[in-house]
Amino acid sequence: MSEASERAVSSVGEKSQETGPLLVVGLGNPGVEYVWTPHNAGYMAIDRIASQQGVTVQNRRGKALTGVTRIGGREVILAKPETFMNLSGLSVAALMKEFSSREGARPSLVVLYDELDLALGAMKIKERGSAAGHNGARSITGSLGTDEWLRIRIGVGSVLAAEAVAVGAGRIGRRGGRDYLLTPMRKADLAVLDEVLDRAAQAVRQIVESGPAAAMNEWNRRA
Repeated sequence: MSEASERAVSSVGEKSQETGPLLVVGLGNPGVEYVWTPHNAGYMAIDRIASQQGVTVQNRRGKALTGVTRIGGREVILAKPETFMNLSGLSVAALMKEFSSREGARPSLVVLYDELDLALGAMKIKERGSAAGHNGARSITGSLGTDEWLRIRIGVGSVLAAEAVAVGAGRIGRRGGRDYLLTPMRKADLAVLDEVLDRAAQAVRQIVESGPAAAMNEWNRRA
């Protein structure tokens, strides 16, 4: 297992005793045409955290836009990869290296991204697991060499998504789901997502202050 893999695994302990930096990555696609699409829910979550913390995410490091803040006394790096979704792992691996200490200790990792299989308005926190068809998550697992990294999955599934995926079998159905993810959301759906973004920001804070287990116990039962 690589050093990045080992550090990713160590970031999911029962209670947060970490004093090193926490890398919080939100997945999405760069470009104005993708700003309000379901696939950019991770970007939106990072923007929400940054807004609440009074920081900007605009410094280019590790193939991403980044910003640094402190939560609960701990340094937190906010990042939005600019590699496009399917190559997110390249940025995450670069960020893990970029923000390592002089002694080589890697930052802990939390990744936020959209989940088509979760209903719009839902949110789930997981410490490990398969990508479940999400190309960004698959890329991260491939780059880190492990699926043991903490993730906050933001539900973007809706009636429109279900209809798109159900259009037909094979390539037609998959293309329908992809088209939905890359189409700007309706105002009503954005209003629902807006509330989830606040919950995601609160979950990140709880992960910092109380650890992943406490955050999962608090937020997964609400979904």
